[in-house]
Amino acid sequence: MMSKSTSNILIRVQSPEGIKRIEISPKSSFKQLYESVQKVLKIDGFGLFKERNFSNELYANASQQVGITLKHGDMIYLKQIAGSSIRRTSTASIDNFENFPGSLADNFSKPNIVIEDEVDQLLSKEDGLIKRGRDSKLCHHASNGCCVHCSPMEPYDESYLKEHKIKHLSFHSYIRKQTSGIDRGKYVVFDDINCRIKTGCREHLPWPKGICSKCQPSAITLNRQVYRHVDNVMFENTNIVERFLNYWRTTGHQRMGFLYGTYEMNTDVPLGIRAKVAAIYEPPQETTRDSIKFLDDEAIDDVEEVAKALGLRKVGWIFTDLITDDPAAGTVKQLRGIETHFLTAQECITAGELQNRHPNPCKYSSNGTFGSKFVTVCVTGDKTKQVHMEGYAVSAQCMALVRDNCLVPTKDAPELGYIRESSDKQYVPDVYYKVSDK
Repeated sequence: MMSKSTSNILIRVQSPEGIKRIEISPKSSFKQLYESVQKVLKIDGFGLFKERNFSNELYANASQQVGITLKHGDMIYLKQIAGSSIRRTSTASIDNFENFPGSLADNFSKPNIVIEDEVDQLLSKEDGLIKRGRDSKLCHHASNGCCVHCSPMEPYDESYLKEHKIKHLSFHSYIRKQTSGIDRGKYVVFDDINCRIKTGCREHLPWPKGICSKCQPSAITLNRQVYRHVDNVMFENTNIVERFLNYWRTTGHQRMGFLYGTYEMNTDVPLGIRAKVAAIYEPPQETTRDSIKFLDDEAIDDVEEVAKALGLRKVGWIFTDLITDDPAAGTVKQLRGIETHFLTAQECITAGELQNRHPNPCKYSSNGTFGSKFVTVCVTGDKTKQVHMEGYAVSAQCMALVRDNCLVPTKDAPELGYIRESSDKQYVPDVYYKVSDK
């Protein structure tokens, strides 16, 4: 005869605190499951869902059995309800959330649905496969056949990327790679890096008097990000940039502006995204030959309203770093390159701050956003001493370090950043880097 303990099933519950295992009888009700989760996780105001994107909610019904919907080893996902202080399973009357008054019932029964950008919605419907023609030397089948030499390749195929000199995967190619395994990405979650101590730990006194492995953020090892959210930046016409550069030409001072445009599919990269710039807005700023200082912009709300009416959005920012070399020839000095730097630490911090202000909606993230499509464009001199533009975006690691106030610029070396040291007011995780000698 099977014992009571062995007749139970294990249900895995994924929450912001990690994965917890709940042992429960398959004949128990979902109301009892909610009570068990509340007891183990010590949390109020939450919902349980079958899908990672918080769809297909499992309601706290006292009449429905767990074993009918869930089986041993299943993963369910917990989502906290912001601003709710009512325990979802505290009374027997909370079986039908339709009886709750308007907004509260909506919070319980309608999980937040992530509305991704239009370009992401379009790309998610594409198969992304790279078509190949029949090879006359290697393919020995008929014209309507297919073999390993001419079958379509995945968008993340390393040989194709190397052949076409594509250094980074597009974000949607990266998603396809992560969801291409046997489990089809069932357990894939894209969450932002955390550099702060988790609050609410009850096992010790708050920092700096105590810290433990549960609340301590992990150390960060800096590495090259394999994907990027935007693969190309294109200006609709050259007049946009020429008007922007006229300020430097007439004053010799540097200048910055915000890029307004749209995101569209980029066919040059598998499942790629292009930022198409239609206008540059130059906000109030104080500039010199070597610096730019942002000022308060009282007109920004009006600018955003006009842009929205035109179907445009803020897709990035642009700044100049130009020093005249020969006025007669119209050449400029090359200040940036592999021997010096491409972006200064201050510029990386500014880019990280702006990217954090413009997060990328993502249905694979537990909080609904991951990374950013906000781009950085630097106008400087190239090897031929001509005015040249380069596009950049800082990594998710840099965004996290900037967001959590861990990274500051150095005074004497613009290409180097400095990681703050832990103090009694702020714990800063260890940050390492490694170099591959190739």
